[in-house]
Formats: sequence, C-alpha cells, structure tokens
Amino acid sequence: MKNLFFTSDHHFGHKNIIKYSERPFQNVDEMDETLINRWNEKIGPNDDVYHLGDVGLCHPGRLREILDRLNGNIYLIKGNHEKSALACRYRFEWIRDYYELVIDDSEAPRGRQLIVLFHYAIREWNTKHWGSYQLYGHSHGSLPDDPNARAFDVGVDCHDFYPLSYQEVKEIMNRKDWKPPFDKKSR
Repeated sequence: MKNLFFTSDHHFGHKNIIKYSERPFQNVDEMDETLINRWNEKIGPNDDVYHLGDVGLCHPGRLREILDRLNGNIYLIKGNHEKSALACRYRFEWIRDYYELVIDDSEAPRGRQLIVLFHYAIREWNTKHWGSYQLYGHSHGSLPDDPNARAFDVGVDCHDFYPLSYQEVKEIMNRKDWKPPFDKKSR
C-alpha cells in the first residue's frame, strides 16, 4: 500500500524566504539540500504527496533539478508562487487549484475521511460539520491554530521542514477539541 503525505511552502531556491520566515539556514543551497533530504527521509519512490503550493521561486531549470531528486508521486495544489512549477508540469501527477481527497479509513465516520486541500486557510469547507479536514499552507505558521477546527497549516515551516503523513495529520486532528456542531451529546 502507498503511503500518503501532505506538505506545502518549500520555496525551493527562494533566498529571501530564509529571512521572511526566519528559517535557520545560512544560504539557499543549505535550505534546499535540507528540504530535499527531509522529504526523501519520509517519502518513498511510490508514495503519494499532496503539495499545497509554493513549491519554488527559482529558475525553472533549477526547480526541475530539485524536483527530479524528490521521491514520490506529487500532486500539486497551486499556490501563489507557481510560475516555475508550472514550467515543470511533467513532474506532477496533476495540478489543481483546489481538491477534495477522500480516504478510506475505518476509524473515520462512515469509514471515509474527506480532506479539503487548498493553498489558503478557509473558515468553512465541505462537510466541515461532519468532521472533514482542511489542510492549507501559505501562512508559514503565522496564523494561530484553532483548537476547535479540524484544519491546520501543513507548511514545512510548521513541521521542522518535513512533510506529514496521513497518520500524523490524523493524530494532530484527534488532539483538537472539535465537537460536531449538531450533536447535542457532545456539547
């Protein structure tokens, strides 16, 4: 069985993101190598990775070299910095603005978990009231986490520059104090 991962906001090749996001790297080469290594530590060649945008801000040729070193089948949800990524379409299984992923999971309500994938955080999403998840990036950890919402930032700045597995996402969501809004017993 394939493993499933989520991540966002690598900003490969983007020198200024080190300053903007206070990343602990001396230069862009160190940052890129760390991001590549941490990606490949967790993700195998046949795993599926949903990248929620802002893959890189560099020349498409440089990004192509980086993408060719990354393990996995990459599905791209477009962010606001995708010019270079769009020039490397061959490396993505597909590229979309928004996606609703359904995962068979016996521990989820009705045996299926819906995950809404979007580059930006949103306050309402499909079946939020039934416990669906919303994963986003863009904010680089600058948005406070809502402990009552099944949503959070999967960007690398929030997770020690690693992608998150589906199991890790579930564990984070299960620690939240979310209660179904229409379930009188949970209030």
